[in-house]
Amino acid sequence: MDHETYLAHIVEQAEGLKAAAIEAGPSAPVPTCPEWTVRDLVEHIAQVHNMVTEGLKLSPGDQRPPRADLPADWDSLLAWWDAKRIEMVAGLGADDPAKQAWSFVPHMGTLAWWARRQAHETAIHRLDAEHAKSEKVPTLLFNSELAADGIDEALATMSVYRARAKRPEVTVAGTLLVHAADAGRTWLLRAYDGVVEVGPVEDAATDADATLAGTADAVYRAVWKRPSHAIFNGRSDMMQAVNGG
Repeated sequence: MDHETYLAHIVEQAEGLKAAAIEAGPSAPVPTCPEWTVRDLVEHIAQVHNMVTEGLKLSPGDQRPPRADLPADWDSLLAWWDAKRIEMVAGLGADDPAKQAWSFVPHMGTLAWWARRQAHETAIHRLDAEHAKSEKVPTLLFNSELAADGIDEALATMSVYRARAKRPEVTVAGTLLVHAADAGRTWLLRAYDGVVEVGPVEDAATDADATLAGTADAVYRAVWKRPSHAIFNGRSDMMQAVNGG
């Protein structure tokens, strides 16, 4: 997807998240994030969008921006988040997408990288808000282009980065074949010695230790560790190497 499309997705998903959060109410539990209420969820996304907004003002080698003091009042919190999200989107769209910026992932913090990261951060937390709004499975359906891109980010960017950061959960070794049927995309994840690599699918992928398949929407939810109708077969421990959430 192009840069403007990512920015549009941030706006769309943030508005959907806000609407679901208001309907659920700040004290409602978030089933997909068991320790959170809806207020906790909104505070989280507000802090993330503030971090990006402030990070765009820094140099790539600077330290992470400090956490903000958030308003105690619910309506004021929503308004504060709105303002930060609007400022973030404007900042991400104000310059060449290839421009380097501060990032928690070394050498990857371009404006384009941040736009993609926030499109999926906001989309997945919008899904969390939808789960909080209703005990039933949310009717929200992500389009296949956005969902497939989110699968790719979870596998080829976040899983690889977190393995390089020596996260303790990456202890498995083996292969995982991931297929988003309606998007026509397939990924092969290899994990070994604490390393995660994602590359093209070869004939040998038919012998993968595990497979995860379904619509792009279903697989998107699965790789970000949300309830999903995707079909998983094989070694369940291979999902430890998928670090989308």
